[in-house]
Amino acid sequence: MPVQSAFCQESPVSPSTAFWNESLIRRYDLSGPRYTSYPTAVEFTDRFTAADMAESARASAASGRDLSLYTHVPFCARLCYYCACNKVVTRKRDLAMPYVERLLREARLQADLFGAKRTVSQLHWGGGTPTFLPRQAMQHLMAGYREIFNLETGEIRDFSIEIDPRELAEETLAQLAELGFNRISLGVQDFNPQVQKAVNRLQPQRMVEDVMVEARKRGFGSINLDLIYGLPYQTPASFAETVDSVIEMRPDRLSVFSYAHLPERFFPQTRIKDETLPSPADKLTILHQTIDRLLDAGYQYIGMDHFALPDDSLAVAQREGRLHRNFQGYTTHADCDLVALGVSAIGQTEHAYFQNAHDLKAWEARIDAGELATIRGVALTEDDRIRRWVIGQLICQFELEYARFESNWHHSFGTYFEEELQRLCVMELDGLVSIGERKLVVHEPGRLLIRAICQVFDAYRAKGTGQRFSRII
Repeated sequence: MPVQSAFCQESPVSPSTAFWNESLIRRYDLSGPRYTSYPTAVEFTDRFTAADMAESARASAASGRDLSLYTHVPFCARLCYYCACNKVVTRKRDLAMPYVERLLREARLQADLFGAKRTVSQLHWGGGTPTFLPRQAMQHLMAGYREIFNLETGEIRDFSIEIDPRELAEETLAQLAELGFNRISLGVQDFNPQVQKAVNRLQPQRMVEDVMVEARKRGFGSINLDLIYGLPYQTPASFAETVDSVIEMRPDRLSVFSYAHLPERFFPQTRIKDETLPSPADKLTILHQTIDRLLDAGYQYIGMDHFALPDDSLAVAQREGRLHRNFQGYTTHADCDLVALGVSAIGQTEHAYFQNAHDLKAWEARIDAGELATIRGVALTEDDRIRRWVIGQLICQFELEYARFESNWHHSFGTYFEEELQRLCVMELDGLVSIGERKLVVHEPGRLLIRAICQVFDAYRAKGTGQRFSRII
């Protein structure tokens, strides 16, 4: 049956071509997950054990899908006050090699389960600060991975690393290129000196520019810059200067994140005083003008705070309907199972998510004992997998074709999601979406509020778990 005819009885407003609608933003700017996974990490439980992870990995081995290899490097030489990542702040570089040796032992354990011959087409080092690792440690780690796994060597590989420009030696970019990395992500946050001082991250604009110039000379195919709005002493005018400088530098991708001030959860944030933060109205203005500037400069809004130039692989994948999202963000590698290495790292297969011990000592003890470091996770039901697919389509493609859903899952979309579609009628009347006869479409105003739209299909949020999430905008 046509889905459209079964639901919203009132006539929806005409679809808007305006990306920004402040009245709708104020109405829907509640809290909600970022949907790097579904079910989200708050549903992980310690009832899911290392034995369950091993069973899931063995089942994955039979699939023949490519692998994505994620490595978490927790060490940072300096503390950024805004940071909510799992990190160890230290100047002791001699911690690097023991950590790398344990990573390689963990890699061997997991390769035996996932299947060492499967192609690793995507690889990412995150942190912390991956470039905290000295040259010898990085070489040793990548050489070990090449021995243990079947790393892709062709142009289709997607090997990326997060970089703190302050932690780069003169030869680091050349070494990273030699090791096979072809994408980098630079933490910028803000170029304003007062803001940088307030969050303890002093890095001149020229430092970032020099890194980008050198990276392009070395042949890196994609450069991402991270910005954060809502930091202390930011104003609409000051952040506009940062954005204008970034546009002149022309990175391939941009991530523009909202700062969530939660000092009760993240102790470093206690050094940021409430009175120094921009007002909610100023923060909204900062986001609005940032989006306008980036769109005017030719960037494509990918979704969830991410922008890319039209010829970047993310933008191309979105236009072709093959964009995907996982714990590393947006990706073009939709069919990869994710092997997670290092403290607190999260992996996934078609049927499960699983996370390593969050505490460094606990992770080390598991690896030293020759055991998997998994301490929690979740096994996916069929309903979880169905809803993950739906949320993935909406958050990546901004539309969902009913015929594709029914071909993949052998259910009628209108029947399976009858209650959800009734709730979605309000959003259709507000012009966020259209419930058409052949597909569900997210309109321009809804793209910025995609987290709210996805929550309609989130069975766990419907139960009201009381979990606190960041605000959508």
